[in-house]
Amino acid sequence: MSWRKEQRRSERGYHHGNLKEALLQAALGLIAEKGAAGFTFADAARMAGVSPAAPYRHFRDRDELLSSIAQRGFEQFEALLTQAWDDGRPDTVSAFERVGKAYLAFARNEPAFYSAMFESGIPVDLNPTLMAASERAFAIIRAAAERLAAMAPPGMPRPPAMMMALHIWSMAHGVASLFGRGDAARRKLPMSPEDLLEAEVLIYLRGLGFATDRRPEPKPPGPPPVPPTGGPSGPWGTPK
Repeated sequence: MSWRKEQRRSERGYHHGNLKEALLQAALGLIAEKGAAGFTFADAARMAGVSPAAPYRHFRDRDELLSSIAQRGFEQFEALLTQAWDDGRPDTVSAFERVGKAYLAFARNEPAFYSAMFESGIPVDLNPTLMAASERAFAIIRAAAERLAAMAPPGMPRPPAMMMALHIWSMAHGVASLFGRGDAARRKLPMSPEDLLEAEVLIYLRGLGFATDRRPEPKPPGPPPVPPTGGPSGPWGTPK
């Protein structure tokens, strides 16, 4: 009787037409609930409504399933960071701030993907496809760091862009892991994760000698001034 019930569940899983996608979604749900290390291959099969043997049609083992989830996460992460960076428009500092906010937003809104990407223990360098996806995402942070490095004050040595990218990534990752995710372990702070990251980056840039004072935004052009009556005015005012 139980075998028939399991068989019906398996058939139902195949009937939806995409067993691989069902397994990915099941694993994402389990990661969100239990963490990247908190479920087995059989748990994912059970959640997807298929037999324990069915996942082997698409994945070698649990690590390969996690790698597929991490790869998809990095692809979404890259798209979000690319949109936020927008090739540094309208200016480098504003675009860079958007990248930081996008980083924290992804960690907060997609905790299962974020966990698979950074907390699953999957050896990224052993999977060329996953490695390429992660490098493309990191390339956005490096591009922003290169623009920032180019803004080094005159007379100051230009810091290596890779060093800056790694430092800034570490700051964003730390804030995201500690405060930017909606889990029960999040500690309450008198500031938002975005404000905390911005403060960290400003202190870091200041330590490298960068000017961090914001200049006022230029005002939109208005109507031309009306010349005063009584003759032309000079640099010292209107002559009497």
